[in-house]
Amino acid sequence: MGGLTYSISPQIFDRYPGYCRGVVLAFDVRNGPSPERLIQMLRDAEASVRQQASIENIAEHPRIKPWREAYKAFGAKPSEYRSSIEAMARRAMRNDSLPSINALVDIGNIVSLQHLLPVGGHSMDELTQDLALRFATGEETFTPFGSTGNEGPEHPLPGEVIFAEGNTVLTRRWTWRQANHTLTLPETRSLEINIDRLLPVELEEIHAIANQVMGLVDDFCGGNLRYEILSASHQQIKLE
Repeated sequence: MGGLTYSISPQIFDRYPGYCRGVVLAFDVRNGPSPERLIQMLRDAEASVRQQASIENIAEHPRIKPWREAYKAFGAKPSEYRSSIEAMARRAMRNDSLPSINALVDIGNIVSLQHLLPVGGHSMDELTQDLALRFATGEETFTPFGSTGNEGPEHPLPGEVIFAEGNTVLTRRWTWRQANHTLTLPETRSLEINIDRLLPVELEEIHAIANQVMGLVDDFCGGNLRYEILSASHQQIKLE
């Protein structure tokens, strides 16, 4: 992985003023099934959503509405393509418990639900090309999570916000759907975890959440951890 970078296109910051992404980098972690204590934290996080929102007004929630507007801005109907946090919040409101996947995935879901912000990770174990959050050209390929690949890859729409390794899409529509590629698995040993901020969320909260994520990863999975904030004034980091 030496020499690889992670960047956000300047055009993203031009289109979405105030946007930034906290990136937690974790190396030499020990992932695996979540212990009962972590699963209970996930259930408590789901309950916290039910205490602060209702299914009727979830689309107007001040932490959900900006994502709906962001999706509209690049041509995705928010009622058809829901950001990860809106989809998770709606699930919590229906008392439909999220499955426990593994410790690292569960940590991302816990923090996401607690703060009602998109938080999600990608394994870096197999990376060979630079990572970038950018607008799609339409030439990129995407194999959705859960697909066999026999159907052939999808292609994002030109102008869609994607997270990609080279021309391989890791997440379509910003935070909508993840690919099979770079999934966080029990055997994952290195990963990056993204924390997305749109206004009106304060920048200080992204720093606080990044520290919270590092604390949970250290507690349950160990590893060597650091974080950086990608922003209009700091558009690229090294993955090392």
